[in-house]
Amino acid sequence: MTTQTIATGTSKPTLRQQLLARKPIEAFMAEAGNGTGGPKLRRTLGLLHLTMISVGATLGTGIFVVLSSSVPMAGPAVWISFAIAGLAALFAALSYAEMAGAVPVSGSSYTYTYATMGEGLAWICGWCLVLEYAVSVAAIAVGAGEYLNEMARSLGIDLPAALTNPPGTDGGVFNIPALLIVLFATVLLVRGTRESAVVNTVLVFIKIAVLIFFIVIAFSAFTSGNFDPLLPMGTAGVSAAAARLFFSYIGFDAASTAGEEARNPQRDLPRAIVLSMAIITSLYILVAISAIGARQWTWFEGKSAALVQLLEEVTGQGWVALLFAAGAVLAIVSIVITVLYGQTRILVAMSRDGMVPKVFGRISPRNGAPVAGTWITGGAVALVAGLVPLGQLADATSIGTLFAFSLVSLAVIILRRTQPELPRTFKVPLYPLTPILAMLFCGYLMANLGVTTWVVFGVWMVVGAFIYLGYGRRHSKLAAGWDGLRK
Repeated sequence: MTTQTIATGTSKPTLRQQLLARKPIEAFMAEAGNGTGGPKLRRTLGLLHLTMISVGATLGTGIFVVLSSSVPMAGPAVWISFAIAGLAALFAALSYAEMAGAVPVSGSSYTYTYATMGEGLAWICGWCLVLEYAVSVAAIAVGAGEYLNEMARSLGIDLPAALTNPPGTDGGVFNIPALLIVLFATVLLVRGTRESAVVNTVLVFIKIAVLIFFIVIAFSAFTSGNFDPLLPMGTAGVSAAAARLFFSYIGFDAASTAGEEARNPQRDLPRAIVLSMAIITSLYILVAISAIGARQWTWFEGKSAALVQLLEEVTGQGWVALLFAAGAVLAIVSIVITVLYGQTRILVAMSRDGMVPKVFGRISPRNGAPVAGTWITGGAVALVAGLVPLGQLADATSIGTLFAFSLVSLAVIILRRTQPELPRTFKVPLYPLTPILAMLFCGYLMANLGVTTWVVFGVWMVVGAFIYLGYGRRHSKLAAGWDGLRK
């Protein structure tokens, strides 16, 4: 036990002591697979499943949902914005890969922070992960309504705007498609981890095929003149777009939340994270270049489902747009499944530590999944998806994620210094430069987010602080002593 861990039998710790108290890695490993009672999580996931969870949680968001609003910000250089955001994500992904190999449990960056920086920052990180996972699921699901509208138009059907558009956008009142997609993902996750992983793997292969289909058709209408001028909005526009497009890379860390359900987590988690980042970044940049090559950047202004409309214009065939729109909906479903999965597993880890109510950590004896917590989380996210516009969600999610990624990169440095003997199946290259660059890139992208986003983030942190002081601090297992860890 570290010197900053509260010992059994001591009096109630001061707030400062509790905020700085670190939970030993040995404790995390001993608890792996346990919930807050009942059976354990089941180890059923291999390298392919883990890679597809990471790709499924990430691939598609920026292309299918956020690209249309980012092109007017960066112009033809939007592919550079993707590259900048991808580079920042890659540095963070390498840090995640090292931590996932060293601490292969479900809590992701929450766990890594708890083991290296104490309960206070761990809570902040966990609260950011709620923003990253649960809120990004809602944001992604909102975009599904736009593609369902395109599918309906291809079939000559006009869906009511009040029930398919984001609230406050083009007559939208309540986004029913977004709500239904989240509920569908919730039902699938409740059935079991392996079942949902298999469905996700199939959906990921479909959306990769759909994106390759788009790239081929878009390049058939490629015009190099569409890239002149490359920077009509200047470097500031490229930076602002990169900050927004970082939202497109949120999700690669979902694989790290599967540490307690992977068959060989120390070997497969780092591989899955790095492999998924290579797939995602390559496809994003290729789609962005082919899209700009096919249409001038000003064409994207105001387009809600730009890629579908682009295909329809290039080919003149309605069935092409219908096929791509259907693929986009499946891609969004895949993202919702995997990101919602990650959120529920982080809540399992937090409930095990007493940070959130025990109900989130109860494992079903029937299928070895946190059924009650999944229903609660899925229901809450479904309501948010139906009631909140996309743009506000995307930017708020990005800032929370960037902060969490920075903490993971710092955790790599701290753990290398405090436990250099700890077995690591993957080590970040060019240490300590890589984690330092990850923190710098994340800070740079955070600085380019708008004032409103920072205000929302500040309010979110204040709310989180009150919840910690009102619940987390009083129910913390670590503060209760080692005996409390096994209650």
